[in-house]
Amino acid sequence: MKPVITFLLLSLLISGTAFGQRKKKNDPCANAQTQYEMNQCAGKAFRAADATLNEVYRKLVSMLNEDEKAQLKDAQTAWLKYRDTNCEFVADEYKGGSIRPLILATCLGNMTKSRTAELKTQIKERTL
Repeated sequence: MKPVITFLLLSLLISGTAFGQRKKKNDPCANAQTQYEMNQCAGKAFRAADATLNEVYRKLVSMLNEDEKAQLKDAQTAWLKYRDTNCEFVADEYKGGSIRPLILATCLGNMTKSRTAELKTQIKERTL
């Protein structure tokens, strides 16, 4: 085999594109470099965590009687106000800075994940 063809075949094998293998799409958030990219990725992560929270919340609501639903709604409303107010406070340490959106979204995401875990525990305890 000629050296050029051998080199090309080896390059394809090493890169993983030969024999039907496809490259995985790179997650742009895995290599976020700029503050803008990091802010966007943190916002995306928060939105994903919030969607999961809403899904788990709906599942728990479906397991409750009317009085329990009202209690949970009150608790969730209070928790949302606390989460948002707390994260605004945390992020305001960086008021005026380009990192503030990252700090805010990270705080919101972390607190949302914690609340989701709490609600999952409630679901688990009700199914025992």
